[in-house]
Amino acid sequence: MTTTDTRPSPAGTRASRRWRGDVEGLRAVAVGLVLAYHAGLGPSGGFLGVDVFFVVSGFVITTQVVREVERDGRLSLTTFYARRAKRLLPAAGLVLLTTAVLTWLLAPRTQRGVFGLDIAGAAGYVVNWVFAGRSVDYLAEDLEPSPVLHFWSLAVEEQFYFVWPLAIILVLFLQTRLRWRSTRLGLAVGLAVLIIVPTFVWSVLLTADDPARAFFVTTTRLWEMGIGAFVALGARRWERLPQPLAAALGWLGIVALGVSAVVFSSATAWPGYAALLPTVATAAVIVAGFRAHRTGPEVVLGTGPLRWVGGLSYSLYLWHWPVLRAAEWVLGPLDTWQGSAAVAVSVLPAYLSYRFVENPLRRNPWLGEHPRRALAVGASISVACLVAGLGLWAVTRAAAEDTGSATGAGWASLTDPPSAEQPGDTPFFDRLTPNPQGATADVPALYAQGCQTEVEDTTPNPCPAGDPDGSVSVAVVGDSKVAQWVPAIDAIGAERGWKVTSWTKSSCPFVDATVDYQGAPYTQCQEWGQEVLSRLTGPDRPDVVVTSSVYSEALEGGRASTRAYQDGLVSTWRALQDAGVTVVALSNTPSPPGEISPAYECVATHEDDPAQCSWPYEQSAGSAALEAAAEQTGATYVDMDPWVCPGGTCAAVYRNVLTYRQGSHITGTFVDVLTAPLEQRLVDAVG
Repeated sequence: MTTTDTRPSPAGTRASRRWRGDVEGLRAVAVGLVLAYHAGLGPSGGFLGVDVFFVVSGFVITTQVVREVERDGRLSLTTFYARRAKRLLPAAGLVLLTTAVLTWLLAPRTQRGVFGLDIAGAAGYVVNWVFAGRSVDYLAEDLEPSPVLHFWSLAVEEQFYFVWPLAIILVLFLQTRLRWRSTRLGLAVGLAVLIIVPTFVWSVLLTADDPARAFFVTTTRLWEMGIGAFVALGARRWERLPQPLAAALGWLGIVALGVSAVVFSSATAWPGYAALLPTVATAAVIVAGFRAHRTGPEVVLGTGPLRWVGGLSYSLYLWHWPVLRAAEWVLGPLDTWQGSAAVAVSVLPAYLSYRFVENPLRRNPWLGEHPRRALAVGASISVACLVAGLGLWAVTRAAAEDTGSATGAGWASLTDPPSAEQPGDTPFFDRLTPNPQGATADVPALYAQGCQTEVEDTTPNPCPAGDPDGSVSVAVVGDSKVAQWVPAIDAIGAERGWKVTSWTKSSCPFVDATVDYQGAPYTQCQEWGQEVLSRLTGPDRPDVVVTSSVYSEALEGGRASTRAYQDGLVSTWRALQDAGVTVVALSNTPSPPGEISPAYECVATHEDDPAQCSWPYEQSAGSAALEAAAEQTGATYVDMDPWVCPGGTCAAVYRNVLTYRQGSHITGTFVDVLTAPLEQRLVDAVG
């Protein structure tokens, strides 16, 4: 998203000696697409404005680097990195510090710590990898969009700026050894072989396999900036294009960009091969600008208003997202008009930071004459933002580790057992446990132990629990909805002499069918399930399999089908029963309604009246599917809903226990509370 000056030195070619107003206009188009998309105005593919930025950045940076090499015969890394630090870090630092303050004042208290770590990651320009990891973290399902989510693309660019000049130096060194005289052609070939082609192939493969992660990681994006680099390296050839051909190429690129923005949407696996259209289209527009000055897209892109917006694009991109998030924290979900108003408001801080921070520091002679000073200033800004982010995280973590508020009237109103079915030894807690700010950390230990198989993996990862020398073998199999019960089953197994083994995988039900995950067939789940079933029906088969799942539908002919899911359950369970294994299906814990979810945030908001965080019980679709399959196969169905939602009411607080964490998952503390009734049901089922 850099707006580095595109004015080359006199050593450049004829076309490069003039100021590229069309490039500034392209930046305006790119930031306009992103802002409209985030404001809710559309178009559906407005997110590809980032890809336009990537191509432009690759073009601008490669032009500058090659210019310096051809002029001086060398490339000064110190000067190069100093220019980047002086240009990019002051404005970014101002936005990050402001965002830290807004987060502390306005963000949900339960999420401030995570956002603090995001700010720290953004300060170090590695936050795209943080978001990539979070995109496949099933336990992060309740987390709101980060106020620095947009920094993922800036992190990608900064990493590109670090790697690209080093790659150019390496290729130039190889050229010298090979005695290749053509610097530009050699660079193009070398960069294509080393970076561009491999990262494009990887982008296609990872996008097909794991689109959520592929969207953020640097290795799927370098080829986009490489396309811009190719345009820069071919500048002398583009100057010789016939003007009519160059103009046609440029207008065709504009049309392709428009089509891309309308046709693509958030449902499109991105970047992958789909990103070729907007990136190649952007390259075509830049190529046209070398020759078709008066007949190509420059007649529009080079106009004053677009050039002005293009010059401001970096600041606009920096400021618009934190302003949108702050508006959501104050007003709740924004409609189109509110989103548009928030984006419009962001123009003011964007202009002020551009006018009084970016330009003064970029043009400061004291910094320009001594690159090390610019590097020192940039490092100081990054450290300050890092400290702000970590400080926000540390303060929130300290609050989360507190055992919670002392019991008061609000809690006491929910401490009496609402149902006679509740076991008499259910403990009271004198303080709310866990603290809402620490709810998301109150998870089974199997996650920290690496026992949960991740989304992209297909290899089963069994973990022992219970009594290792137990006479009864119990396998706990399924997704996170059965994994939440593992601590209780572990305790029961240790007491009863059961040898317990957990076989769990993120978002993966134990079913002989293909389910949907984030809009795509979850083939890794089916492969994992087949392998687990093979082991559980083999020589070392267990006596009992305990399973549960949040799912209620599977894919059949490309459509979601309840019958296909139930048939898959029946097929799996009968295979186990034919092998002599007893099947026990645990009900799926009900999900809080949208106005209450996440339940722990509702409790944090209504500390004095947690009863507002209660809702009428309704059997989940996942429980209904499990119960139906149990009726068909003779499996034992254990319904824990009367204890999770006693008396027909689900409450976010029961006997001073915070009951829910992410989504419809219950806290580890609540699982401990429910160990006794679970033991009663499991003992009857196991026999």
